[in-house]
Amino acid sequence: MALRIEKADEVGFCFGVRRAVDVLEKVASERGGVETLGAVVHNQQVLQRLAEMGVRVAKGVDDIQGDTVVISAHGVNPQLEEEVRTRNIEIIDTTCSFVRRAQVAARRLAESDFFVIIYGDINHPEVKGVLGCAKNRGVATLDEKFVTQFNSLPRRLGVLSQTTQIPARFTEFVKKLIDSALVKDSELRIIDTICHDTRKRQVVAVTLANRVDLMLVIGSHTSANTNHLVELCSMATKTYLIESAEEIQPLWFQGQHYIGVTTGASTAMETINEVLMKLEALS
Repeated sequence: MALRIEKADEVGFCFGVRRAVDVLEKVASERGGVETLGAVVHNQQVLQRLAEMGVRVAKGVDDIQGDTVVISAHGVNPQLEEEVRTRNIEIIDTTCSFVRRAQVAARRLAESDFFVIIYGDINHPEVKGVLGCAKNRGVATLDEKFVTQFNSLPRRLGVLSQTTQIPARFTEFVKKLIDSALVKDSELRIIDTICHDTRKRQVVAVTLANRVDLMLVIGSHTSANTNHLVELCSMATKTYLIESAEEIQPLWFQGQHYIGVTTGASTAMETINEVLMKLEALS
């Protein structure tokens, strides 16, 4: 089969992941290893390479074995961070600047007597951290109906988004919230906390998906930003999510000639190049 392969302009590590990985590699090299509080990124290939450098993932505060721990790019709940400090454990913080911005916004809203609503997955570590910054004055959900089920919503509402959400979905969420939650004398403050890289990566991926026969999205099945790319690209063309070149099935390309490739924000260039080489070998 003759395949034409086009790689999206925005691939590989985003700024936040690149910074976190660079810091980890430097610290691990200098100290002969280091621990992270939770996975630094959602990508198995990256975590495996870091493990080979001596990076160990601590599942919780009680699991930290050394006197230094690295906070991941997703950030953590401030209460959890304080618990680490009370144990005299040094913290190296690699929280993404966009996540930090969302944390600061949540804290300021809560301190200004706003009830904080985060559009995001409550089980994601980033969302847990941002919610923690709201000091128990908030909720996280992807369903506006969850918010309107409250018996009496506070008069002042502040709305944020998980940094890797789809902008159009956040906008729709806010519109529905306005229609259902605003009553007399209510105040609604909306802060767009979606990452600029996420927004640009999604636009570039969808533009490519609209002109190819098939899209490959390289990234982890547990990565929020990667799964959003799959969802968006699937609306335009046949799309497959793969974590590595080994998952590629030649049968996918029967009758398909123009193949697009994009990646999640924590996919390493080594993995991307292996996929491109596999595709070239098939063409």
